[in-house]
Amino acid sequence: MTGHGGGAVHRRLYGRGALFDVDPAGLVPRLVGLRPYEHHAVKPEHGDDVPVLVLAGGRGTGKSAVLAEVLEAYTERTRKGEARRRTPVALIDCEDVQFAGPPHEESPESWSPVWQALLVLAEQLTEPVKAAGQLTFPRLTAGLVAVRASDWSGRTDSERIRRELVRILLLNERGSRFGVAGRWAARVAGRVIGAASGQGPFVAAAIEATLEALSEGFTNHKEQRPSQWYRGYPNAGGNAKRGLLLLSGNFRAGGTSREHAERWLVRALLADLAEAYAGLGSHLRRIGRPVVLLDNARGGPGPGLLDAVLRDRAEGADDQVVCVATVRGTEHPALGDAVRRELAEVARVAEWAPGSSPSSRALLVPLPPLGPDETLHMVGAVCDDIEIPPRLPQAAHRLTGGNPLGIVLLATAARQHPERAASLGRLLTSDIRLEEGQADGRPAYAELLARLVPADRLEELTVLAAAHDHDSAVALAAAHLPDDFGSSGVRSLRSRLAEEGMPAVPGQFVGDPFVRTLLLLRLHHRDPDHGGWREVHETLIRHYTDPAPGPDPSPDPDPVPDPVPAPDPALTPDPARARYRLAHELALGNTENAVSHLRDTFRTLDTRTWLDTLCFLASAPYFHPHDAEGRDLGHDDRRAAIALGRTDAGHGPTEGVDAFLHLRTRRLLHAVWQAGDPLVLPDPAVCERLRFELLQLSDLRPAGGALLFATSRAWPRDALAGRPLRTPADDGEDDGDGEA
Repeated sequence: MTGHGGGAVHRRLYGRGALFDVDPAGLVPRLVGLRPYEHHAVKPEHGDDVPVLVLAGGRGTGKSAVLAEVLEAYTERTRKGEARRRTPVALIDCEDVQFAGPPHEESPESWSPVWQALLVLAEQLTEPVKAAGQLTFPRLTAGLVAVRASDWSGRTDSERIRRELVRILLLNERGSRFGVAGRWAARVAGRVIGAASGQGPFVAAAIEATLEALSEGFTNHKEQRPSQWYRGYPNAGGNAKRGLLLLSGNFRAGGTSREHAERWLVRALLADLAEAYAGLGSHLRRIGRPVVLLDNARGGPGPGLLDAVLRDRAEGADDQVVCVATVRGTEHPALGDAVRRELAEVARVAEWAPGSSPSSRALLVPLPPLGPDETLHMVGAVCDDIEIPPRLPQAAHRLTGGNPLGIVLLATAARQHPERAASLGRLLTSDIRLEEGQADGRPAYAELLARLVPADRLEELTVLAAAHDHDSAVALAAAHLPDDFGSSGVRSLRSRLAEEGMPAVPGQFVGDPFVRTLLLLRLHHRDPDHGGWREVHETLIRHYTDPAPGPDPSPDPDPVPDPVPAPDPALTPDPARARYRLAHELALGNTENAVSHLRDTFRTLDTRTWLDTLCFLASAPYFHPHDAEGRDLGHDDRRAAIALGRTDAGHGPTEGVDAFLHLRTRRLLHAVWQAGDPLVLPDPAVCERLRFELLQLSDLRPAGGALLFATSRAWPRDALAGRPLRTPADDGEDDGDGEA
């Protein structure tokens, strides 16, 4: 992990030093009050009010890796290899299958994802902490038993009930070096089952037996023990047993009543933690704050847990738990008033102060993409003893846009297939193995897509990745997706992508260029003869050849407008639609119309519009040649030979056409097409030819010569540095960066 200062600890992460730096302390140690990977204290930030830290971003941006690193940072290994916490810490993935439904076929009235999450979190928080022993959770134990007891009533499978009871009761039992751990829980479970099997109401008897066991001296007798604490439950009338019965009833009622009961269970967990840290004699006061990590908190128990903590803190509850959650996207509906800071802004001080609303108690920090230097270091770490092409890190950064998951899997593919490392396209189609000893792998692009897009929408996205807007997506859906998908399915999928944190980009249905490239790669390789690839692009060619459709009776609500290039008098009836048509012809290997269009509009189009059109057309995906039946004709990239003029002799224009301009335009198109291809390592010879051709064209167009000259320097430099090609913002002859 590369940090911002000299005190950074080098671990598995890159570009997240603002969170983990040691000296000066990053955000996580300032919140926890303990240096990561060490036992040295740090002055805690935010004494009474601790923000809920929410890390936001799309898939693959490293959110889960950050939480795993927090867990690792506050865990050490004994000489026997056993884990021992430096401070109490727990981590759950809210999208894990254990939170999707009850573990048995019991009535759902006595189970919820939040109930399960609290049990799992508390189990982890009871793990031994160095120099402080174990925590216990008497309040939470009583509440969890009260909720589940209604399901046990009348059941004959007493052994299953006993196992469930013991698991809950273990939250209140300290382990012993003499190996008696679990004996108290088993004994109490027997008493609870025995008492509840009598003539009285089952739930009431189970609650009463549990309260008695928790008050018998096994735990310390502080003023707020469970028999005291549940007396404060609304309408309990100062009776703890009645409070727990009301809690159980509210939970079974569902709806807002259940949400109220779940909030009390969360409050019980926090109260148990607060008691463990209270008092001058507590060893925990000498270590860090307790840490609760909620991955993918937008699903499963995540919203309920976050809402409970945020609302209680807004209402004045005092707890010192450091809660770190991750969410996809930055527009979570429950975080409307969250204080938002960039990662670099929280490296030394968070500058956070809560407002009056619950969501203002959250500090939302988007995780940015990695930079080129961080990509270089990450690729180098994975391929430390493998010789790779020197421009591979820059190409990986351009392709992935700094997506950490993409970078590490590309580097893994290069390590396992160094003979293919000269082509990112070949690396992505190579099978990789991610587990040691794994017999079979699958293509790297498939591994990436499994993590970067919703699995239930992979097929639809594979088709729609070629679309540019709502209308073209509907045309593809009508031709290649089930009949019931239609326009509503297109809108729903676009909304889903926005919720996932996918950027909205004018002119592309899938806004993330890395994900779009992977989807198009999957489309190309889905059929042995690449038939699906051809059919999709042929559908779009027909769509953009036909006249534009009339207005949609239910207009697309997407606020991002589709691009409308400057008018092009050489194309009819609509230059914008014709530009898309030419790009899809290029994707099928048909270059003649694109070359003719660029040649014929060079002197008539505004120079910037012409350059933008050239760059757009050259962004068409390129794959190696195929024969008429779609069979592969090898992996040779013909664009370099054409760009370098090696095929000029056999490709003269028709009579009456400026041959000089035709061939120069043809060479330039292929040079830009290859230089800007995210699946290709930049070729210095092609980049030099790109510079030369633009420089020559600048002499043919005096009015736009300055912009052509500036572009002749900018595009090769961008390509060699691993950046997308960008037309200079001004028309000056010197952009201040020197020659490529």
